[in-house]
Amino acid sequence: QLLSSGQRQLLLCETLTETVYGDRGQLIKSKERKVFLLNDMLVCANINFKGQLEISSLVPLGPKYVVKWSTALPQVQVVEVGQESGAYDKDNVVIHNAGAKKHAPAGQSSHNKVYLGPPRLFQELQDLQKDLAVVEQITLLISTLHGTYQNLNMTVAQDWCLALQRMMKVKEEEIHSANKCRLRLLLPGKPDKSGRPISVMVVFITPNPLSKISWVNRLHLAKIGLREENQPGWLCPDEDKKSKSPFWCPILSCHMPAFSKALDLQLGAAVHNPVQSSLLGFSAISTSLPQGYLWVGGGQEGAGGQVEIFSLNRAVPRTVKSFPVASPVLCMEYIPEAGQGEPVGTQNPQPTTDQPPASPHPTVCLGLRDGSIAVYGSVDTGTQCLLTCKSPGLQPVLCLKHNPEFLFAGLQDGTVAAYPRSNGGLWDPAEQPTLLAVGTGPVRALLTLDETLWASCANQVTVLDATSLHPQQTFEAHPDAEASVTHMIKAGSGVWMAFSSGSSIRLFHTETLEHLQEINIATRTTFVLPGQKHVRVTSLLICQGSLWVGTDQGIIVLLPVPRLEGIPKITGKGMVSLNGHSGPVEFLAVALSTLAPDVLKGDQEEEEEGEEEKPTELDGPPPREMRKKGILLQYRLRSTSHLPGQLLSVREAPVGGTPAHTEEDGSIYEMADDPDVWVRSRPCARDAPRKEISSVAIISGGRGYRNFNAESPRRGGDADSTLLLWQVPLML
Repeated sequence: QLLSSGQRQLLLCETLTETVYGDRGQLIKSKERKVFLLNDMLVCANINFKGQLEISSLVPLGPKYVVKWSTALPQVQVVEVGQESGAYDKDNVVIHNAGAKKHAPAGQSSHNKVYLGPPRLFQELQDLQKDLAVVEQITLLISTLHGTYQNLNMTVAQDWCLALQRMMKVKEEEIHSANKCRLRLLLPGKPDKSGRPISVMVVFITPNPLSKISWVNRLHLAKIGLREENQPGWLCPDEDKKSKSPFWCPILSCHMPAFSKALDLQLGAAVHNPVQSSLLGFSAISTSLPQGYLWVGGGQEGAGGQVEIFSLNRAVPRTVKSFPVASPVLCMEYIPEAGQGEPVGTQNPQPTTDQPPASPHPTVCLGLRDGSIAVYGSVDTGTQCLLTCKSPGLQPVLCLKHNPEFLFAGLQDGTVAAYPRSNGGLWDPAEQPTLLAVGTGPVRALLTLDETLWASCANQVTVLDATSLHPQQTFEAHPDAEASVTHMIKAGSGVWMAFSSGSSIRLFHTETLEHLQEINIATRTTFVLPGQKHVRVTSLLICQGSLWVGTDQGIIVLLPVPRLEGIPKITGKGMVSLNGHSGPVEFLAVALSTLAPDVLKGDQEEEEEGEEEKPTELDGPPPREMRKKGILLQYRLRSTSHLPGQLLSVREAPVGGTPAHTEEDGSIYEMADDPDVWVRSRPCARDAPRKEISSVAIISGGRGYRNFNAESPRRGGDADSTLLLWQVPLML
């Protein structure tokens, strides 16, 4: 009945194992539950298999699920191990472990801070710590022996200590890995007799780390989806003006000032510089924006420019750096280092390895109104300005694009400047760029395809060879000579274009240059602002099967684009965002990062340590069919036969020298079948084949924030430049 209202949507449903622990951390019981995440509620149900099984379908005939509890989403908190202190107020909350008869008094809750994971593993870790202390004492005693014994000496004793330390590390890794599958939820319980609120901690074990990431991410976004601005967030013209449930659309995560200082600045451009952060916790990754930094640039007409850099390694962006530049920023281009998606210098492979690397660290290039191109290092390297060069004739730099050989700049006077890469991977500021004449008007848009460069001037587009820089052909993109091409974006085998006048966007084939489709955006925006027919497209973006279109009215339209590499003709009517800007949408940018495989790995140094710590003295023994019970306490030693002294054993030493490896070779040893057993521990769920997880956010920039919902016509500070940020669920 929870779904029958029609207003609710099922977002996620999975069988999880609920575990209940006693006050000493011992496992009391575990039971499989079916957990349902609805758009406003979390429901846990008992799985009821009563009734006869029908052999043909293997589906229980009786009732399958009985609701155990349900909680409104805003009251559900995910509590990560080690984050307890900030998640709730311990003084006012008594934590029950759901299902456990007793609970610890509030005063004892501080011991939670050292609680690392499943109690059994934690207990085993403590046992190893105690055993190490004992073995260290034994080592001190062995150092006092008078005789020399092959298998009882300081080398062997130190090997025991190293082995125990390795086992402790393995155990910590197992705890870390098990936590990746532990979903700990804090739910409101019934108040106690004194009226004090009691929270109940429910612990679920997920089938694998991916499942845990998915639950934390969906819970986080579903809560954001309940905010007023997302109720509803989108309008679907093809559903009789019905608003669409927010979760399967991009969710407006936040809106905020684009510049930290109260400066009246015009926005120019934004790019995302993806940076993987190994310091982020497992759950933080599930709720944070795409990792890295968002660079936002702008300025004031006739004055200087400003760059603001936001960290996205959290749920809400935070300013990390802000600095002025000589002139307003008109465009930006992010250039990854080689191997991050593009090879550098593929035409001329370097003959030797002593030469400087073909690519610098990732860089961000800014095109300024005064004709400067400034190249900055990423935030991780201190955002220093690596070089500045001037465009020929100090022409304003309207657009920037790069390929492995060149940085292309579209200039105000109708030329494209091509800066060749130098040996160090950057551009030589002393070397004059190659100038390509495209037309007489400004070059407002550039697009790099596989082997060509498209450059627009007025209503014409010129296609140039990206290596030789020779023009191949020019075609007319719009019949109206006044309609200059302002944006070009690739989609499959097509290129979508927007223009300086008119409300249409047009699609052209990348090879035949044939005009394939025209879409009038005004037919969509009138659903939000009726009667406004004069609409101009001010920004374009393609991301994960959707074409985002920003307009001069501040309205953003989303159109579905076929994901296949064929002709990307748009067939659906799309959606209109009810959240937008008070003025034109100056830019649309995408932030994209991938989380796997490092996120799902138990230990980043796994491989290196595997190589490093493999013993070099002797080869290991051949594998044996049967293994004795017990633990082989060895780390680097494969045998003691090479150590000086007599063998301490009740059995006599073999005649004719010592054989390579026998069971008598130290009666305390059981030979290891796999020397990596101490490096990689036993396999666990994380070793399953890993998929790539994509985290995506869309950022729009413009004057002010506006909600177009007719029921709540709210306007934000109209004058200030504002960023709007949408998130979509992690692509798992």
